[in-house]
Amino acid sequence: MAKPKKLKSQYKPPIPVGFHFKVEFSGIETKKNDHRFQSVSGLSIDLETEEVAEGGENRFKHKIPVRTKFPNLVLKRGMLLDSGVIKWCKKALENFEFKPIDITVSLLVKDGGENSQGDAVPLQTWNIAHAYPVKWNVSDFNAEDNKLVIETLELSYNHFKTV
Repeated sequence: MAKPKKLKSQYKPPIPVGFHFKVEFSGIETKKNDHRFQSVSGLSIDLETEEVAEGGENRFKHKIPVRTKFPNLVLKRGMLLDSGVIKWCKKALENFEFKPIDITVSLLVKDGGENSQGDAVPLQTWNIAHAYPVKWNVSDFNAEDNKLVIETLELSYNHFKTV
């Protein structure tokens, strides 16, 4: 995977926009538009806790942190007919040939530095470890609607780290 560009200026938007991002897959052969998605969800962490009652203390129970839990990553986009990502999914879901990969989701911003051409550079990056497909869905077909066909890809993963 190519090393990401860095901001040439110190400018950072006060509130980042959520519509300028890309998704990169390492470990599989990807096609030209495989990094383009209309939405990404599931970048969250939950902390599981265990309640422990203390003898003689009846007012409350202690909550002890146990482990972190990550929901599935959900990616949506217009359906592509020639996609390396979908070939990888089909191998897993149809042939039961699982090949976990790492995924990088980058929130992008246009660099406004003095010498830049307004290139998009990562503002925040999520490195997702050991992802594999658990669901692939294609939107409903309806002759009464004038809509694009949307494919939804749901991936399970171990954890992520922000960079």
